[in-house]
Amino acid sequence: MLPKFLKPYQISNSNLVRIGPKTDGGYVVDKRIFKKSKMLITCGLNDDWEFERDYLKKNHETQIIAYDHTVNKKFWVNRFKKDIISLLLFKKLKIGKILDVFKYLDYMFFFRDNIKHHEKKIVYKKRNNKEMTIPETLNRNNDVVLKVDIEGDEYKVLNDIKKNSKKISFLIIELHDIHKNLGRIRNFIKKSDLKIIHIHANNYGGIDKNKNPKVIELSMINSKKFKINKILSKKRYPVISLDYKNFKRRDDIKIEFNE
Repeated sequence: MLPKFLKPYQISNSNLVRIGPKTDGGYVVDKRIFKKSKMLITCGLNDDWEFERDYLKKNHETQIIAYDHTVNKKFWVNRFKKDIISLLLFKKLKIGKILDVFKYLDYMFFFRDNIKHHEKKIVYKKRNNKEMTIPETLNRNNDVVLKVDIEGDEYKVLNDIKKNSKKISFLIIELHDIHKNLGRIRNFIKKSDLKIIHIHANNYGGIDKNKNPKVIELSMINSKKFKINKILSKKRYPVISLDYKNFKRRDDIKIEFNE
């Protein structure tokens, strides 16, 4: 069982909506952020911007800025080589897989004008111009929707997120190896204005010896900017119609909490 401090606050399902694909890369948000927030900042991109694309459909005026130092020229060359080989070996037979070969064209088409990607790493302490801190990404913006999926480095920037929470309307964050970092997570959540309203276990990460998920996805809303009911949720997680398996070939992970 997960500790009680990870239990979400009760939010009506009518307020919640899934943005992005019904697989890895999709997240649950509160609909109220669409009117409140005009800025989406993504930390960690890889080759998936379906969440960003879907979010833009909900709010056409949104400015999107993504940061990922790994998505560069070398990344695209290596990806294209692997995709071509897979195609020639008939490993990519479905239309969606075939179209993946041309993912770079989709990238070029999507990231333009008011939607930008910077090849910069998110860090706690900046050492060169190829790195960015959370305060720098937020800059002078307010009411930001911040999405953080930086493969374990999220723990290095939790304090910066907490210190700058007044600029954040909504936080989506993926936490890795939570069985090793419960103390850090507790300190982050304790007395924070950012309150958990949804939790999902990423089944790519598997479970620990206590059968708890090793990787979780949290949706957190700023209680200073939005009214929330301070009653803890009685929902069963995963939530039908909102949650889907990150890895389709593996069972989703049920979450239970200590009382």
